This record gives sequence, structure tokens and C-alpha cells, in this order.
Amino acid sequence: MATLIIVLQLLIVLGALWVGSRYGSLALGAISGIGLAILVFGFGLKPGTPPTDVIYIIIAAVTCAGIMQASGGMDWLIQLAEKLLRKHPDRITFLAPLCTFFLTVLVGTGHVVYTLMPIICDISLKKGIRPERPCGVASIASQVGITCSPIAAAVVAFVSISNANGFEVTIPGVLMISIPACLCGLMAAAAASYHRGLDLDKDPAFQAKLQDPEQRKYIYGSSATLLDKEIPQSAKNAVFIFLGALSVIVFFAIFQNVLPTYSTLRAVKGAEVLTLADGTTLSPEQMVKSGIQVFGMTELYQKPLPMNIVIQIVMIAAAALMIIFCKASPKKAVAGPVWQSGMVAVVAIYGIAWLADTFFSNYLGEMKTMLTSIIEQYPWTIAFVFFCVSVLINSQGAVVVAMLPLAYSLGISGWVLLGVLPSVYGYFFIPNYPSDIATVNFDRSGTTVIGKYLLNHSFMMPGLICVTVSTLVAYALAAMIY
Repeated sequence: MATLIIVLQLLIVLGALWVGSRYGSLALGAISGIGLAILVFGFGLKPGTPPTDVIYIIIAAVTCAGIMQASGGMDWLIQLAEKLLRKHPDRITFLAPLCTFFLTVLVGTGHVVYTLMPIICDISLKKGIRPERPCGVASIASQVGITCSPIAAAVVAFVSISNANGFEVTIPGVLMISIPACLCGLMAAAAASYHRGLDLDKDPAFQAKLQDPEQRKYIYGSSATLLDKEIPQSAKNAVFIFLGALSVIVFFAIFQNVLPTYSTLRAVKGAEVLTLADGTTLSPEQMVKSGIQVFGMTELYQKPLPMNIVIQIVMIAAAALMIIFCKASPKKAVAGPVWQSGMVAVVAIYGIAWLADTFFSNYLGEMKTMLTSIIEQYPWTIAFVFFCVSVLINSQGAVVVAMLPLAYSLGISGWVLLGVLPSVYGYFFIPNYPSDIATVNFDRSGTTVIGKYLLNHSFMMPGLICVTVSTLVAYALAAMIY
């Protein structure tokens, strides 16, 4: 009977995620709230902990990036990328994903692809290259960059959760693994896409479209470009401030000894549990969380300012500097796609991670019993769990927040989890993510498609190749370094 109840509750969790993904946008987090209500009020489960630290980081980073976009700084970055692509149009299948990847690394969100994707399509058509080739892998690259960005929620959450579980790793330590691994994966996907499909002059479906004058005008009649847009110096200054903020964050992540320190509690290793008058038992770790200090079980020590606080302070301060010195309009920032998509991510992570933590925290013992034998022999199989959860969740940050504590509780080593970090990107599998849908619409040639059978779409092949190669390379690098 108990097993049946656990399965029923798991189905409720999965059902909430599935329904939320069907509606998309804010529904991912909101509908997770229905699942949470059923588990708490219907089954009496103890509520988990919402991921407030990650949410605060997203708000700070997205506010800073949104202000930079409002200043015109994003247009300058896109313009620089366009100059590179138009200078080497024959290499666009390799250069386009690199551009979208590094834009995401800088800004911390993959939604910057919306501005660059029409330019990629236009250059491909003008050069006679099948747009599906660069567009498919470029859309994948815009999301892969999230695990390589120093201000992305997935990276910061991985560091903070890992440190709390005894695996001491810094943001540069994560990027040292994820960036080269993901670049290898992207180049493998680009190589596989280089001769993908028929050339445009040999594609009967495309040639048939050209027979219609209206279709021909639609395909070739307009030119997407930002090269003719004059970028003011204030916009460039906003980019410099943003890059300076990133440099400060990376500096503090490397040299944490220069950060202010504060007295805080920590548990003494090997200490006994404390039994209260009502019979409740508290472990030293629980006492630390509650602020209870008992001699011999907890101790005071000097702790540097946490990196999640550093990121929030630096990002908010940088946003303020852009508003004051770079003519960035806060109202324009709030109306921009970067800020809006970031706030959607906040709601999604808030609901999804809270729902997942509620379920897993209540059945941690059962999960250990069920998975320990497999995990002990093949710890890397947690990558399949991350990937499958990401297919449902559509957020790499939410996957890390929801699943990483469970992975550590199962006894998986930190270096293994770092090695499989690229596997938290699986939401290309079902093509309902905004960047993928937008890419299909931007391709006027009609070669970038969502297939008749849903899963036979233009992003499946580059996505599977990229994630597989990235995970294998990251696992090898983590094994060598850690």
C-alpha cells in the first residue's frame, strides 16, 4: 500500500510537470503549485524548501542583463557577431553556434538567440547554405552555454549545493570543465550538421517554393541585419560595465580569501544528535540551520561572504551604474525579452524545484534503498536521470536545484556530478522550447522543421550529439582533475 501511494504521488509530480510544459511560460511554475498543494494538503507531506538563493541570483543577473539590453548594449554584441558571420559565411555552420554559445555565456540566458537567429538564416540563404544546418546547432548552442556562464543559475546552484555537501568547487572550477567539454560537443554537432540534408539547389521542396513569386519574395526579399544601426557610446559603455561585473565575480570566486568574513555556526564532525524535551532529535547539521549552538556539537568559525551574495551585489550594482551613466531606461528593460524571460524562469524554478524537493525530501530513504545498488556500481547513470528530468522541466537551473541534493544524498561523488553536468540540458528532445520554436519561424526557407511525428525535428540530432559528447568529455576532465 505504501509503495502504491509513493507511485501515485510521483505520478502527480510528473503530471504537473507534463501539463505545465504543455502550457509553457509561467504555467510551468504555476501548475507545479497544484501538484504541491495536492502533496501537502491531500497527502500530508512536509513541504520542501523553495530555492530562494537561486531565485535571487536569477533576479539580479537578469536585471543587469535586461538593463544592458535597454541601453543598446545587446545590439552591439549582436552586431559584432554579425560582422564575424558575414565575413566568413562559408563557415557559418561552425561560427553561428559559437556566437550564440558565447552570447549565452556572457549574459546568462539563452534567449539572446532571438536577435541573432534571423541574421544566421539570412546569411545562410544568401550563401546558398541550407539554413537548417547552422540554425539547428545554433539554437542548441544558445542553451548549452547556460552551464558555462558564471552568472547562470545552474552553475551557481551547482557550486553552492556542492559546497554544502562537502565537494569544494568554485565557479571557475566548474567553467574549467564545462566550457571545453561543451565546445567539444558543439563542434561535434556542427561537424555532423555540415552536410546535413540536401543543398538548397538540389532540394525539390525548396525549389518548388521558388516557383511561386510570392514565396520567392518572402524567402529572398528581405535582409535581416544590424550592421546599419548606429550604436551610441553609452551602449558600448554598458557592455564594458557588464563585462567588468563578470570579471569581478570571477575574481572573487578565485580569490575568496579577500572577501569579508563573518562568524557562523558549523557542525562538529562525528557529533551526536541532540534530543529535545518533546522527544525530537536534531543532528548537528539541523542545529546549525536552526541557529542552535551546543558545545561539543557545533562551533563558531569564520566564513567568507558566500558567492551567491557576491553575485547578487555585483550584478545589482552594475545595473545601477548602467542606469546612471549609460542612459538605460528601467521601463524599457522591464519590457524587454531578456528581463521577461528571466522572470518566467524565476516562477518556473520556484514552482518546479519546490514541488520536486517536497517529494524527494519525504522519500529520501526509499530513494536510497531503490537506487543505491545501481549508483554504487554505475554512478554516471545519474546523467540519464538529469537528462530525463530536464525533458520535463525545461530549465537547467531547476534540474540542478531539484536533483543535485538527491544525487549527493545517494553518495555520488562531487567530481562525478560535475562530470555529468552537461546532461541537465534535455529539453530540446520535445521541441516546445521558445528558442527552438522561434528558430523554426525565423527560417524562411522552411528547412528547419518540427517533424510530422514531433520527435523527428531539426534539433534532435545536434542536441543528442552535443549533450553526449559534452558529458563524456566533461566526465573525463573531471576524473583527471578531481
